[in-house]
Amino acid sequence: MFEPRYQLNKNLLDNIVEIKNLISAINDQKFSDLVLAKFEKDSYAISAHASTSIEGNPIPLTDVRKILKSAPAHIRDTEREIFNYNKALHYLNGLLKQSPSVSKKFICDIQAMVVDGLISETNRGKLRQAPVVVNNPKTRQIAYIPPDAEDVAKLVDELITYMEKEYYSTDPLILAGIFHKQFVITHPFMDGNGRTTRLITKYLLARMGLDTFQLFSFENYYNQNVSKYFAKVGVLGDYHEIKDKVDFTDWLIYFTDGIIDELLRVQKLLKASVMPLRLAEHEQIIIAYIKKHGSISKSEYSKITKRAHSTQILDFKRLVDKGVIAKQAKAKATFYTLAEK
Repeated sequence: MFEPRYQLNKNLLDNIVEIKNLISAINDQKFSDLVLAKFEKDSYAISAHASTSIEGNPIPLTDVRKILKSAPAHIRDTEREIFNYNKALHYLNGLLKQSPSVSKKFICDIQAMVVDGLISETNRGKLRQAPVVVNNPKTRQIAYIPPDAEDVAKLVDELITYMEKEYYSTDPLILAGIFHKQFVITHPFMDGNGRTTRLITKYLLARMGLDTFQLFSFENYYNQNVSKYFAKVGVLGDYHEIKDKVDFTDWLIYFTDGIIDELLRVQKLLKASVMPLRLAEHEQIIIAYIKKHGSISKSEYSKITKRAHSTQILDFKRLVDKGVIAKQAKAKATFYTLAEK
């Protein structure tokens, strides 16, 4: 059975704590639906660009955004890779409502989506039935020999069993990272292994509470230094000779480093997207009164302003709509306090 080796050292534990603090800080902030919609749309484009770029797709991010927006009728294979990945992202995000567990069929369905129209049907949505090798992209020499084809199904089953067994007892970040590297080591498909791995890792993170679809793209970090990513996630040699020597610790630190890096990027962009709240002079008077007295009623406001009665009502409504003050009680007993942050 599959039992990964790793150490919960200080670096890894510190990363896990920092990720949870960053997520909490982002979730505590309030953003308009317009801002969140913009970030969600952009996160899909960034993920599709980064994950396909890792595999050598040359289309720049600016063009990826245009392609996904225009959806041309006739597309090249490089463009199809982008569309396929984007389609899989939307599909997986939609599945989160039912939150199905990852099964062998689930994995094969995602790979089928990734390679749709790009490889032969005999290798689409099916575990490989033939041997493969992984070459060093620079030297073009064999760097890794994955497991034999007849062992693939068993290894995938063992990985799924491990994920289910540890679902409630192991930190989600650790589990998702272990899945990612072990899937790459197993190399279960003839093509599309990397993209399939990253998609399912995104789904696992989101299913376990870290939403990777609406705001950030953890693939973006890997694309910044592809050579380092391959060096960390991959292994060298013959699988049968090194399988019992693989240690996941270094990869898990790098994996969580990437999530921190991307969360910091998104946090910075989110802060920049929030325009400073501009208050009119009469609105500032209302806020100042509440800060001094704790609340303000319509009659109290009438005593400190010369604005018409109908306008006073609108003043309160606008501040409520802006999320600055909150309406309390009802009818004649109505008063206003500062809204909770």
